[in-house]
Amino acid sequence: MTGAAHANRGYRRLFDGAGLSFGLGLPLTGERTSTPVVTDEVALATHAESVGFDGLWARDVPTYWPRFGDAGGAFDTWPLLSYLAARTDDIALGTSSVVLPVRHPIHVAKAAASVDRLSDGRLVLGVASGDREPEYPAFGVDEADRGERVREYIDALRTLWREEYPTIDGSWGRLDGELDILPKPTTDTLPLLPTGHARQSIEWIADHGDGWLFYHLPDDTLQTYLDEWRELAGDKPFLIAVRVELADEPTADPEPLHLGYRAGVEWFREYFRRLDDYGLDHVIVSLQADEPRRAMTTFADEIIDGHRG
Repeated sequence: MTGAAHANRGYRRLFDGAGLSFGLGLPLTGERTSTPVVTDEVALATHAESVGFDGLWARDVPTYWPRFGDAGGAFDTWPLLSYLAARTDDIALGTSSVVLPVRHPIHVAKAAASVDRLSDGRLVLGVASGDREPEYPAFGVDEADRGERVREYIDALRTLWREEYPTIDGSWGRLDGELDILPKPTTDTLPLLPTGHARQSIEWIADHGDGWLFYHLPDDTLQTYLDEWRELAGDKPFLIAVRVELADEPTADPEPLHLGYRAGVEWFREYFRRLDDYGLDHVIVSLQADEPRRAMTTFADEIIDGHRG
């Protein structure tokens, strides 16, 4: 994995260690329907790095749809990650995930490579087909074309990063060899992780992705997915996002939440140990807490340190 063309510093931070690694999903302040206070967000990001989290994952939500109930952190993905890159040192910076059908591949290639360079190789790209119906007409995109655009744009991104003065023709436009896209990333190509099914078959994701980013799954379903993934993709990483709310009582039993659980640290310690045994490579924790800094410290001390110990 270390020698792969996409294995930049962020990818290695997440996937070259022994066993399960842990990241945090932004916004760290928990603000879902408005704009987070950026100083609070940065202070929590630097704290996350200091206590041992391996990654910070930014959402890509171009527009706010109140019916969906989630502004995704409000800030655009690229300036937000650049801002965090300047204020952190080693933690991986991820997208979860860039909605490819509503973005132009040249803009994505340039912005992503810029963040990768500015962070000294820490960017890992989750990419998706999107799930907010009103966004497609807002961008003049036919919703039915999402799957085709994901395939086409992933091919375009790799070409734009790898080749100098590329010749490439697509539904998005044409380059005839007279123009180059700068900067190039720190590695031959950036790591690309299709998210969910992205309107693709598992076989296509295994062949074209550098890993697979998925949502929270019940244990039995997760094990089934992992078994099939290993057959198709070998040692390419598998990631999930899990919503976590720490109960005050360390021994509290789990209560189901949307895409996760509320439970005591003892239950979560065993839960993540079980996911590691299944072969999961990374988990993006969506930490729900009134005091996020305290919750991060508790999670790191009681779960991450215990897991690695």
